[in-house]
Amino acid sequence: MIRKLFKQMLWPQILSAMTVMLCMVIDSMMIGRFLGVEAMSAYGFSMPVLLVFAALGSLISAGVQVVCGKAVGSGSQKASDACFTASAVLAFFISTVGLLLVLIFVDPLCRLLGAGSAVAGGPVFSMTREYLIGFIVCAPAFIGAQIMIPYIQLAGKRSLLVIAVAAMTLSDVLFDFLNVFVLHWGTFGMGLASSLSYYIAFGIGLGYFLRKNSAFHFNLRSGILKTCLSILKSGIPTVVNQISMVLLTFCLNKLLLAIGTYRAVAAYSVVSSVGNISFSFGTGIGAVALMLSSVFYADEDRGALQELVRTMSIHAIALNIPVAVLVFLFAPQLVGLFLPEDAVTMQLAAEGVRLFALCLVPSALNSAFKNYYQGIGRSKLTQAMCVLQNFALVALYAFVLSRFFGTTGVWLAFVCGETTLLILLSLLVFRRFGRFRIGAEAYAMLPKRFGVSEKDCLECTILSMNDAVAAASRAESFCRTHGTGDAISKKVALCIEEMTSNIIRHGFSADTRPHRIHLRLVIKDRERIIRIRDNCALFDPLRYFELHSCDNEHLGLKTVMGLVKDANYINSLGMNNLMLRL
Repeated sequence: MIRKLFKQMLWPQILSAMTVMLCMVIDSMMIGRFLGVEAMSAYGFSMPVLLVFAALGSLISAGVQVVCGKAVGSGSQKASDACFTASAVLAFFISTVGLLLVLIFVDPLCRLLGAGSAVAGGPVFSMTREYLIGFIVCAPAFIGAQIMIPYIQLAGKRSLLVIAVAAMTLSDVLFDFLNVFVLHWGTFGMGLASSLSYYIAFGIGLGYFLRKNSAFHFNLRSGILKTCLSILKSGIPTVVNQISMVLLTFCLNKLLLAIGTYRAVAAYSVVSSVGNISFSFGTGIGAVALMLSSVFYADEDRGALQELVRTMSIHAIALNIPVAVLVFLFAPQLVGLFLPEDAVTMQLAAEGVRLFALCLVPSALNSAFKNYYQGIGRSKLTQAMCVLQNFALVALYAFVLSRFFGTTGVWLAFVCGETTLLILLSLLVFRRFGRFRIGAEAYAMLPKRFGVSEKDCLECTILSMNDAVAAASRAESFCRTHGTGDAISKKVALCIEEMTSNIIRHGFSADTRPHRIHLRLVIKDRERIIRIRDNCALFDPLRYFELHSCDNEHLGLKTVMGLVKDANYINSLGMNNLMLRL
């Protein structure tokens, strides 16, 4: 079930990451081909600002995945609504303040980025300034779109995510061509084209959340201040990650300018663009790992977390090897899309792209583990990995190797940094276990007392009415072997049989899709906790019970509600999730 869920969530997430990067790549391609190398340098100087806003969006988005993931894992609709409201408020405040600051201080910001001054910088300064002004208009939609992605994934509306990102890509291409061939607004127009495409994607996603049957609801009375702090705290590792990328881009721009010319900076812009789109697979794997690890950690499901580590590692290797081979082989052609008429810059960039391709597999593994550790609450480890991966190791290798190999040394720094981090992580696992181990259990790094032991947990998959009856019988025997009295054991069995048979009777026949129910029964602290997940159409039994509590029908559901101490329902990950406590 975990592997299937991972695959279902992965491809929309990869497409989303790829599309965001693709819009930036399209901008850089159009700038390089039609506006020249100086405009490409201006785009490179603007990149740290773009990364700062990406960091702010990622801060909230990652916090949402952790906080809302835990709400989903615990089955709390109230907590998930509070998270939705708090993140919307945060996004509006941060994007508005950021937009005003860039517009007010755009000139000193361009000087700080290294674009020179209005006099000394010449066209590069003015082009940098114009691109920033055009792009910054999209700050609310840029951040808002990043935050919508985890909610759309958690709601199971993956087709909507595909539609939104496809619309963003197509509109960005259309507006870029319109700017280059009709309006002739230069770098300002390129930045504005990106802005408009983000607003289109944001508007498509917003339509779902305005519906009455949305999985998440905006409610200002849900105590948003505390939730805002939780989101920011949970997202700190991600913002450390993004800030590290900003610092690395800034430092490498300075280093390349010192050992080469503005052509080396333009080449680095191309390497970054190709590298970002190539790494969309690693980004997608990491995002799904973060979301699912938060859900399973809150559910205290040790086995699911270990299976998640195994699944994400396999995908990181299997998907990125062919991508790395293709990027390495076709590096000159990829670079030619950006800089077709500058032979010197093309040669620099082609070498950089080829050497960058070598780091894709270790980088995908590092990102997957980094996001997984963030989801299970290992914040310090995640932050250390963020700094090492996206700044410290690469910057150190670039500084040292550039002394011997020039710009080639800068490109080599990426693969050296990623490989070193993977080795350091393996050494940490070795230190934790006292021996060298390669496996999901070791790299999951879960506390020894985390979750419930296998003997205290019963799990099974239900596909038919016979399976439902058998599962209820197994649950009754399971409870009795754990010292539960006959009365409580029979109540547990009755709850399971009533709820699962009801799902089969009404949910399985609603459409022609293959359906399944996953049952998990846990005995912990004298409580019997029943978790029932199914992939049928949305159905909230608790809401249904409230609406029909006074009639003489639905006796099975009423019996179950009368037996349980507590019941929670939430629809997430495209599944109905019901939690019953006896």
